[in-house]
Amino acid sequence: MVQKGRGVSWRAIVIGLILIPPNSYWIAQRSMVWGGSPTYMSIFYNVIFCVTFLTLLNLIARKFAERFALAQGELLTVYVILCMGTAVAGLDMVGMLVTLFGHPFWFATPENEWQSLFLKYIPKWLSISDKGILTEYYEGESSFYAIFYIKAWLKPVLWWSGFIFVLIFVMLCINVIMRKRWTENEKLSYPIIQLPLEMTKAGGGSGFFSNKLLWIGFGIAGGMNMLNSLHFFYPTIPSIPIRDFNLGSYFVEKPWNAIGWTPLHFYPFLIGLGYFIPLDLSFSYWFFYLFWKAQFVAGSIMGLRSLPGFPYPYAQVYGALMGLVVILFWTSRKYLFGVIKNVLYGQETGEDEPIRYRTAILGITFGMLLLTLFSYKAGMSLWIIPIFFVIYFGISTVITRMRAQLGPPLHELNYGGPIHVIRWIFGTRRLNAPTLTMFSYYWFFNRSYTCHPMPHQLEAFKLAERTGMDGRRLSFAMMAAIAVGIPAAFWAYLHIFYVEGAASGLGWHALGSGRHTFGHNLQNWLNQLSLTDGVHVSFMGIGMVFTFFLMTMRTRFLWWSIHPIAYPLARDYNMNRMWFAIFISWVIKTVILRHGGLKSYRKAVPFFIGLILGEFMIGGAWSIIGVIFGIPVYVFWH
Repeated sequence: MVQKGRGVSWRAIVIGLILIPPNSYWIAQRSMVWGGSPTYMSIFYNVIFCVTFLTLLNLIARKFAERFALAQGELLTVYVILCMGTAVAGLDMVGMLVTLFGHPFWFATPENEWQSLFLKYIPKWLSISDKGILTEYYEGESSFYAIFYIKAWLKPVLWWSGFIFVLIFVMLCINVIMRKRWTENEKLSYPIIQLPLEMTKAGGGSGFFSNKLLWIGFGIAGGMNMLNSLHFFYPTIPSIPIRDFNLGSYFVEKPWNAIGWTPLHFYPFLIGLGYFIPLDLSFSYWFFYLFWKAQFVAGSIMGLRSLPGFPYPYAQVYGALMGLVVILFWTSRKYLFGVIKNVLYGQETGEDEPIRYRTAILGITFGMLLLTLFSYKAGMSLWIIPIFFVIYFGISTVITRMRAQLGPPLHELNYGGPIHVIRWIFGTRRLNAPTLTMFSYYWFFNRSYTCHPMPHQLEAFKLAERTGMDGRRLSFAMMAAIAVGIPAAFWAYLHIFYVEGAASGLGWHALGSGRHTFGHNLQNWLNQLSLTDGVHVSFMGIGMVFTFFLMTMRTRFLWWSIHPIAYPLARDYNMNRMWFAIFISWVIKTVILRHGGLKSYRKAVPFFIGLILGEFMIGGAWSIIGVIFGIPVYVFWH
């Protein structure tokens, strides 16, 4: 990995770290109060907004105060730091964790019997049980800054902060080991980084912002967003209905009504993002979306009353992910054995890597040990802990590989992960109550993988390789961002909840995550102890075998254009909102490549970047206005 020592300057690191707290507050407000969280997509619109604004300021600085201007590497350092800060502040990291701290204690009643079921198994050092502390948290109209509130929250926040820091550090170490194979040996394309890479070139004086096609795309997407935003405030102004049509409403009779909600949304930014997805994946996205719909219709036709959950989509999805984990590590076995062998014999120990291989392996080992000790102290059975984290980091590595190779715009993968996989295989009867209770708290980083930090780390290393940045200093910048981002995220959410009140009619996540975690999952697990769930395990097996089949066909036949990665991704809930926009971008890209070739494809790139920037910048500006003035605004996504 080239390390020229450029770009990752201390001033860039400081700028990035300073921006994290206001960025965390922005995310928390949009996530919990007004809706439209920036952390659902693979590329965070709040980060693109900030870096674009900084890039434009940088162009002005180059004309009037050049010594204050930032190099491209410095702009990318800020981008990477904000990505990491956003990832930990997202709904599926700290955002959800905060809502779980006191939920079981506040909502326990004699009727739900939580006191006898599981409250006694919740570690006091990881939760808030004092209703005196929780009253203002749930009712609002108070302030978090009273000393007794801060002291009460400090202990669990510090413990969970350490846990999250170690979790993400292990991810960094895994990325260091896999980086060379994916970046230099396989030369994966990293589609997600194309936008920040091209955009920050402008900060060095390139002609990026002078391209007419860019501004045409920007004008179309930004104009649509502006018109719809004005319509939101003044309904007499006409709007462009980009998300008002539901194809499923036309299918009202059996078996066709089994397709359910099937919207036709054409978000401009998604059409822009879809343009950078390889054609085989974008085709596979909408193909498998319809494939899943076909399974529901088939189930309705066959009337499978003995299998009421058919086609058991979550089991299929996580069977497919387990299959992808097996494929990934089987195809990488020689490379991994080579790394281990070289470390043991002191050869090629990764001196040119962001972290030396020996250090990375030790980091993984001690990180796993710390995660194990934390989990064991919290009450989990010792034998289940390594199984849990091996599955989790396996899925994390697969998601990272997906992003590096194909750049999916979303990787939700809802309601599964190691928690349900273990529960289906072993049954809740073999998992004691303290283990299941900690599973409920670990739900915060396993409910969904939308804002997963690990792919952003690998993409940061790719940006470093492309621009000659110092990978080791960038690793430090990323972990510094995590160290600042975790407490900043806790502060943002706690500040909002003590002002607004978590139980005062905020968005679904303020209470819904806790209700689902404790009132649905944990309560049912403990009330209905089960053995191995043969049906779900069988459908997991079907998902795994089908994934092996798809991969075999793809590797043996050049004409096979269906990609196995899309099989689990297409079942994401938000794929309902995305599939039609991806279909449109697939049609456009196919026509351009067939009739204009690669040259025409490259000429059109600025237009599609403009679609992304137009929606992100105008939508992001309205989002900030909503946060500053405390008002609802038009939400361009979700």
